[in-house]
Amino acid sequence: MTSGGISFRFAEIFASLQGEGRNTGRPAVFLRFSGCNLKCPWCDTDHSVKFTLALDDVVRRVEESGLSSVIFTGGEPTVQPGIADLAGELRSRGFWIALESNGLKPEGFDFKFDYVALSPKPCFDALYRADAMFAAADEVRIVAENAGAAGFCRRMRREIMADDYYVSPLDSGGRPQLGTAMELLRTLNSELPRDEKPWALSVQTHKFIGIK
Repeated sequence: MTSGGISFRFAEIFASLQGEGRNTGRPAVFLRFSGCNLKCPWCDTDHSVKFTLALDDVVRRVEESGLSSVIFTGGEPTVQPGIADLAGELRSRGFWIALESNGLKPEGFDFKFDYVALSPKPCFDALYRADAMFAAADEVRIVAENAGAAGFCRRMRREIMADDYYVSPLDSGGRPQLGTAMELLRTLNSELPRDEKPWALSVQTHKFIGIK
């Protein structure tokens, strides 16, 4: 595959453990792409451009890590030109490729990752239309911006087919707002039919142990 000479914009590339969701504890290389199509008021991630790399250079960095899993994160990876080419090249070399996305699917985007974790944002509720978002994922993680996010969570569960649905505490100045997240979980799970898998809590465990 070829990226057509595109240089990929990165905030950082690092090896660590997945800290949240179903794959918590999985060693992986994180490709944190710069740029995003949303500006969440509570975002705590620096995704400004720190460096650029050609496709071959990215592949080399990943192979040098000695790890077999790669997580595309950001920012928002799907807005990066050539992202499907890079993912396809890594997969052709035997890497397990995961995508972390806010769930807004760019027009024409079409690539099947090995694992997809979506994190739709309640504060941008109006943008999440059926024709503008991913319709399926392996897991959905929604930040509990406030206890009133239940309506948005219900709609995302109806409109995104996934195996697991999580509520994540909002990180406010380094302090996860666990109380708000648990109250939202109480609301969501108290109304689920008995035969439906309940919502679960996903915390950013990597922050508790002091790793990226």
